[in-house]
Amino acid sequence: MNKYLSLIVLCVLVISCTKDKGSMPEPKRYSIEQFYKNKQIGGGAFSPDETTLLFHSNESGIYNLYEVNIDDGSQRQLTHSTGESYFAVDYVPGTNQILYSADQGGNEINHLYLLKEDGSSQDLTPGQQEKASFFGWSLDKQALFYLSNKRNPSFFDLYKMRINEWKPELIYANDQGFNVGAVSWDENRLALVKTVTTSENRLFLYDRSTEEMDEISIPEMPGSYRPAGFSKDGQSFFYITDAEREFAYLVKYDLQSGQRTTLYQTDWDVMYSYDSENEKYRVIAVNEDGKNVLTIIDNISGEPVDFPEISDGDVIAVAISKSETMMRLSVGTSKAPVNLYVYNFDTRQLKKLTQTLNPEINPDDLVAAEVVRYQSFDCLEIPAIYYKPLAASAKNKMPALVWVHGGPGGQSRTGYSALIQFLVNHGYAVLAVNNRGSSGYGKTFYKMDDRNHGDKDLLDCIWGKKWLLEQDYINPDQIGIIGGSYGGFMTMAAMTFHPDKFKVGVNIFGVTNWVRTLRAIPPWWESMRQALYTELGDPTTADSVRLYNISPLFHAHQVKNPVMVLQGANDPRVLQVESDEIVAALKQNNVPVEYIIFPDEGHGFRKRENEIRGYGEILRFLDEYLKSD
Repeated sequence: MNKYLSLIVLCVLVISCTKDKGSMPEPKRYSIEQFYKNKQIGGGAFSPDETTLLFHSNESGIYNLYEVNIDDGSQRQLTHSTGESYFAVDYVPGTNQILYSADQGGNEINHLYLLKEDGSSQDLTPGQQEKASFFGWSLDKQALFYLSNKRNPSFFDLYKMRINEWKPELIYANDQGFNVGAVSWDENRLALVKTVTTSENRLFLYDRSTEEMDEISIPEMPGSYRPAGFSKDGQSFFYITDAEREFAYLVKYDLQSGQRTTLYQTDWDVMYSYDSENEKYRVIAVNEDGKNVLTIIDNISGEPVDFPEISDGDVIAVAISKSETMMRLSVGTSKAPVNLYVYNFDTRQLKKLTQTLNPEINPDDLVAAEVVRYQSFDCLEIPAIYYKPLAASAKNKMPALVWVHGGPGGQSRTGYSALIQFLVNHGYAVLAVNNRGSSGYGKTFYKMDDRNHGDKDLLDCIWGKKWLLEQDYINPDQIGIIGGSYGGFMTMAAMTFHPDKFKVGVNIFGVTNWVRTLRAIPPWWESMRQALYTELGDPTTADSVRLYNISPLFHAHQVKNPVMVLQGANDPRVLQVESDEIVAALKQNNVPVEYIIFPDEGHGFRKRENEIRGYGEILRFLDEYLKSD
């Protein structure tokens, strides 16, 4: 304790900008069922005639396919699955047929399906253990490209299928563990990525006609290199890199001369970039302090295109129509799930096409996310997304939760989270920590947790608790920790190795035995295996000692306070046995533990009924063990 106290004295304390401004009335409380009457949607492909958008929504309880009319906003449900979730991919060019993706019970073995005009479906990738993903259309729009591991479960090959024939043609046999990143429009060049570590890779161009491989990444300038597409004239290749800089930037590479030109850079990471159908516009998305900020460049003038700003908006994804007259935007806010918008470049009008927030919920009863920063044990500045209950005040103190995102290497962002808003609506402050090792804050920050997991990154979360304690409206005796996946590991690590810090812990699909998890990674992660071992440790070597030492399962006797565990039975990443064993160990130690297994889920929730059950039980658990004195 003395070391920590002395470090706190050395740190410059961050004064919260959320000081008590007087008591506000309690907001209306909403049930978990009301929060999950919200719709979650994704996709948004333009139909060939550009009159509708294809998207998926969980309005029916699981994800099905829908169309929305761009003119009047009317919607039509296209599929009526009651067992598996269907995710929209695209319309088949020149037809009313539709591509979609689905797995089985959350096992992540996705197949590509064709929804025909008569309503019947065809599995285009029917291999029992075949995992497939759509990669794009050919220049003439007569064929699709897709990735599949049917030939070798460990690596993904590139295939081509002619429309209406639907017979796979092997384009590139991936025997060296590359990841296919882009295909030139003449189909002769492939951009291939070789993973080195989770923060470094190498980028190559492979010529199919000569079988020559040229490295585009610069060995003397190691870093992250990601393909961003080829120009249609075959003269240029685009990529995103952070080589010799802290943040990722966009580069144009001349395929004839090898000249490199930086097209776009800022003090945040460029997330993605691509040209529209006829290269009139270039789309650039930047991850700016927890949300995406969109820039559209007119490639002729070189000037940015003005379009209306959506308040508190996080632009998740965009697509420009083939005619280049319209742009679809998928935008979420901290108070509402993602909605689909269409912007007309000619009329400069922005139209909202969906309404995903349950109309029973008044957004004024919800909380806008706020970006805050605090200093950790070693004075490192830690960014976080904060949600303060509306009625919190010095006279009305609230319990609080430290929220830890997944990963390692994930990021808490300002977009909508139904679970967070549900908890805040019921009187819990939530501090979503972006501990060292999180993405979005530069490559130095990102690499700070390498071979140090469950140590300094966990202390960042504990110092998040200290920040909460500085807020005069937080009850100091009612602070817990919650997280999913890697965040679930961090939750269990906090409860195990710092057993007096948090009153409760909620572990959602979290790792508790790193030795087993890293030995049992899914076969389709093979190209990343060595990178994971480089960052986390190789369980087949002496690293297993450190992995054992940081695994909560082997030290569960140290846990003192109540824990809740949620687990999907079909999870291929964190096997159910992980949660079974930690729960058994806690019970043996007479620690209060509640355990819920979802037999039809994988690594995360797909079905609304399971979200309602699981998240409703989290609130009940917190009310019983955290809020109660």
